[in-house]
Amino acid sequence: MGNVLFEKIESRALVTLDHPRKLNALDITMLQQLHDIFEQCDTDSTIRTVILTGSGMKAFCSGADINCWSELSPTEFSREWILKGHRLFDRIACLGKPTIAVLNGLALGGGLELAATCDIRIAAPHANLGLPEAQIGVIPGWSGTQRLARLIPEPVLKEMVLFGRRISATRSFEIGFTAEIADDPLARAVEVSQKMDRLSPQANAISKAMIHAGVGEAGGAMIEAIAGLAIAGTSDMKEGVTAFKEKRDPNFTTNK
Repeated sequence: MGNVLFEKIESRALVTLDHPRKLNALDITMLQQLHDIFEQCDTDSTIRTVILTGSGMKAFCSGADINCWSELSPTEFSREWILKGHRLFDRIACLGKPTIAVLNGLALGGGLELAATCDIRIAAPHANLGLPEAQIGVIPGWSGTQRLARLIPEPVLKEMVLFGRRISATRSFEIGFTAEIADDPLARAVEVSQKMDRLSPQANAISKAMIHAGVGEAGGAMIEAIAGLAIAGTSDMKEGVTAFKEKRDPNFTTNK
């Protein structure tokens, strides 16, 4: 089984997929570890940026470990594997802090879908991206045909899904999926993240939610989260909660 490593360096969280024997393929233990780690990152106010990468120089993540799901029944495959992965990936995508995926090598299948949950991606020159699921008779299951459709032009995505073609780091940069190519992508990600210390975390969180609402990334949740932030600062909410606790009718008297 693989592992997920967590390290906090000043205001940055470094999350590393550590399953090098299988090119950092995701297993069920790693899915749970990632969920717990990103929950911790969300609640730790001292963490300003999260960097996600893989062990070694061969792969960011080669996808889902086939041994973890190939023997599941159709119901188990849908409920325990696909939906559990979606809950995790949606959790990462909606994190209220900037996230950077460091593509230090292969990003295939579920690994590419995982990279897509981050806000930006920085790739090594030898990084290679693909969605090879059809080669083993399955389909992208963790938003490869949904979230990636917003990030990769349709013709390119169809090349990858329908024809099994991989794209290079250079091409991923040319189509805007990758923000930068760097010889040392992790060092570059740390450098980029250091600049976040000079920016407002509240402004970034709200801006990220607004962008996600605009592009349809958990749009309903993002709109209600922004509205919830607005109502939480009003005297009406304070009065309503106080009245409830004091078991009396609220007295809404202001417009503030």
